[in-house]
Amino acid sequence: MSSAKNTIPILSSITELRGQYDAWLCDIWGVVHNGEHPFADAVKACNRFRSGGGAVVLISNSPRPCAAVARQLSEIGVDESAYDAIVTSGDMTRQVLIERNGQPFFHLGPERDTSIFEGLEVLIVELDGSEFVLCSGLYDDLTETPDDYKELFLKMKSQSLQMVCANPDLQVERGNRLIYCAGALAAEYERLGGEVIYTGKPHQPIYDMAVEQVADAKGGKVPRARILCIGDSIKTDIAGATAAGMDALFVASALHIEGANDETPLRAADLEIAFSNSPVRPVAAQKNLM
Repeated sequence: MSSAKNTIPILSSITELRGQYDAWLCDIWGVVHNGEHPFADAVKACNRFRSGGGAVVLISNSPRPCAAVARQLSEIGVDESAYDAIVTSGDMTRQVLIERNGQPFFHLGPERDTSIFEGLEVLIVELDGSEFVLCSGLYDDLTETPDDYKELFLKMKSQSLQMVCANPDLQVERGNRLIYCAGALAAEYERLGGEVIYTGKPHQPIYDMAVEQVADAKGGKVPRARILCIGDSIKTDIAGATAAGMDALFVASALHIEGANDETPLRAADLEIAFSNSPVRPVAAQKNLM
C-alpha cells in the first residue's frame, strides 16, 4: 500500500509491475488522452494488459455518463478494445438526480454536458426557482476562471443552495493548456461558505462502482490489493485510490510537474516536490503510461 515515507520508483514500463495486479482502474484525461488526441503508448499498454488476462476499467471525473465518454473516446481515436468498462462522475451524478426525484435545479455548465440528463426526468429551472445547483463546469473554460462566478455564488449562498459538483477535478490538460473544471468552481463556492457534495474521485462511491465493474469483467470479485489505480492527479487519483484501499501509479502531468509535456525525463526530485505536501504516495510513477 502507498506510504508517505518510501521513495517513489520511476518505471520505464508498467510491465515492471507484471503479475502484481489483476485489474487497473485507469484515469482517462491526462493518461489515455489529452482531450485532443490519444496517447498511443497508453492505449497499447491497456491492450497489452487486457490481452494478458487483466481487466481495464476507465474511471473518470467527466461529468458525462459512460456512454457519452465512450463516444468521445471513439471520436478521439481510442478503440474500445483498450478497456472493459467505463465509470464516470457523470454516472454517479445521475444517481444523485434519480434520488432527488424530480427536484427543480439550476444547471451551471456548458451545453455539451447535457448528455448527463439523457433518459432522466429532470426539471431544469432558473436559479430563483431551484432547490439545488448542479455544476458540471464553466460555461466557457477557454476564457473564464472561478473569479468570474463570484456574483453568482454569492446569490446561490444567499438562497442556501447546495451545489452538486459533477466533476471534482480542479483542472485538466486540454492539449498543452490547463483549463478549470467544476471542482474549481465548487472549491470557490465552499470558500464563500456554500455547501457542496461531490460525485467523483476521490470519493468512495465511484471506486465502489468501478470495483463492481472489475468483478463483472473478471467473472468474480477481485481483492482491492490486486487492483492498481492509474492517474495524474494527486488530490483525486492518488488520494482516492489510497482511501479506497488500492495501490496507485502516478503518471506525470503539467498539473503537478513542470516540463511534463516535453521531452524532459521524469526525475525523483520532481516527484519529491510534487508529493512534498501530500499524505499519500503512489507505489510507482511514470513519465507517461506505457
